[in-house]
Amino acid sequence: MQLICHGKTKDVFKLKNGNYLLRFKDDVTGENGIFDPGANTVGLSIAGAGKVALKLTKFFFEILEKNKIPTHYIEVNLKQDAMIVKPATVFGKGLEVICRYMAVGSFFRRYGEYIAEGSPLEALIEFTLKDDARNDPLITEDALSMLKILSQEECKELKYLTRRIAGLIKEELSKKGIELYDIKLEFGREKDSGELILIDEISGGNMRAYKDGKYLQPLELGKLILSDI
Repeated sequence: MQLICHGKTKDVFKLKNGNYLLRFKDDVTGENGIFDPGANTVGLSIAGAGKVALKLTKFFFEILEKNKIPTHYIEVNLKQDAMIVKPATVFGKGLEVICRYMAVGSFFRRYGEYIAEGSPLEALIEFTLKDDARNDPLITEDALSMLKILSQEECKELKYLTRRIAGLIKEELSKKGIELYDIKLEFGREKDSGELILIDEISGGNMRAYKDGKYLQPLELGKLILSDI
């Protein structure tokens, strides 16, 4: 294997057959020792978080596969804490799409003058650029098009895919009495076909979820979802 990069929560290796291996770590994003899926720095390390994140990712990607959602997922090796994925190119230097069902986190910090914390949102979509130096800035659809990161049609397709994926995950969480507040997803283009596909992971590290009004830490969320699997 060839090491491509040391990421915040995963290391990326290129395999001889052209696919990639993502090795999950116990590090999660946040600040001052507090988890925050919207943060762009490692905030803390939680023993076992990597394996739980990998198991959750496997669980959710297989649900998406059954629903014919295009992703980079191939298979998981739990012994190695690793996921094998198809090669894909990112948009620009990385683009994330957020689906929000509740006004919390950075959304409330930005717009608290206009909305009460915890107010419902109707699957509101936001785009952010992966740029640590600029704190992952929000970007509009017009700007994405003018900067030639995405076309207008691709923006529409990503919004549709994000709402579809978030809806499936929200439905799955509801079976455990868990409410999804928001989720951050990353997309790219499949190397050979150019198809828009979901990449990266789907775990407690990139979503906010609550049960009985209580916020669930990533490890706790994972254990609840995977309890009878």
